[in-house]
Amino acid sequence: MINIIWLILIVLGVITTAYKGNIESITLITVEASTNAVTIAFQLIGLVAFWSGMARIAEEAGLTTALAKLMGPVIRWLFPSIPKDHPALAAIAMSMSANLLGLGNACTPLGIKAMSELHTLNPDPEQATAAMCTFVAITASSLTILPTTIISLRAAMGSMKPGAIIGPTMIATSTSTLVAIVADRLMGRYLR
Repeated sequence: MINIIWLILIVLGVITTAYKGNIESITLITVEASTNAVTIAFQLIGLVAFWSGMARIAEEAGLTTALAKLMGPVIRWLFPSIPKDHPALAAIAMSMSANLLGLGNACTPLGIKAMSELHTLNPDPEQATAAMCTFVAITASSLTILPTTIISLRAAMGSMKPGAIIGPTMIATSTSTLVAIVADRLMGRYLR
C-alpha cells in the first residue's frame, strides 16, 4: 500500500512540474534531495551507533535490570501478565527509555528484542498476546521527553532553535501515549 501512495505522490509531482513548464527542475531536485538524504543518513549513523553502543554497555553493566526495577511499577501496571524478573521487563524498559530520549532508530532493535522476549511467553505463536499488543501501542505512540534525533536533524539542517521542538513533542507524544493506553485498555476489556 505504501508503495502505491509513493507512486501516486511521485506521479502527481511530475505532472504538476510539467504543467508548470519546469520539467527540467526534476533532475536538479532529485540530485539535490538524494545528496541531502545521504548526508543526513551519515549524520544519523554516528548518533544511532553511539546510543546502540550505550544500550549494549548498559545491558552488560546491569543497568537495564536496574532501570527495569526503577520503571517497574509503571511497567508492571502496563504489563500485568509478565512474570516478575522476566527478561521481557528489562527489554521493555530499555525500549521505553530509548523512546523517552527520542532515539527512534536505537529503539527499533530494542523493541525487536522486547518483542522476542514477550514471544517466549506466548502460548499461541499465531496470535499476539495482550502484552504484545500493549507494547506495540505504547511503542507506536512513542512518549518522548527529549527528542534527540529530531533536535540533531534540525541542528544539522541549520535550524536557529533546534530545541524548540521539545515542548510540542512532549505535549503531542504524551497525548498520543495516553490515548494509546486508554484504547489498549478498552480494547482489551471488550474485544479480547
